[in-house]
Amino acid sequence: MELPKFLLGDNTDFPEDIFIIHLDYPRFIINLKDDEVEFIEEAEDLDEGELNAELEGLIVLANEFYDREMERYEKE
Repeated sequence: MELPKFLLGDNTDFPEDIFIIHLDYPRFIINLKDDEVEFIEEAEDLDEGELNAELEGLIVLANEFYDREMERYEKE
């Protein structure tokens, strides 16, 4: 099965939060409300500097994914 790079998630227990789940390595969940990141798995092959640089780019992509998804929902 081929999985998408990002998934959009919400939860009624956290009504103000919007979650983006990143399914490629390194797997993590970002809360777009405050950009808090929770890793699902640790990035063992990246040092802290590499991980921060990679994560910075992935956060930008997650925000772009969310914006694109919202545009698509509004068109329906």
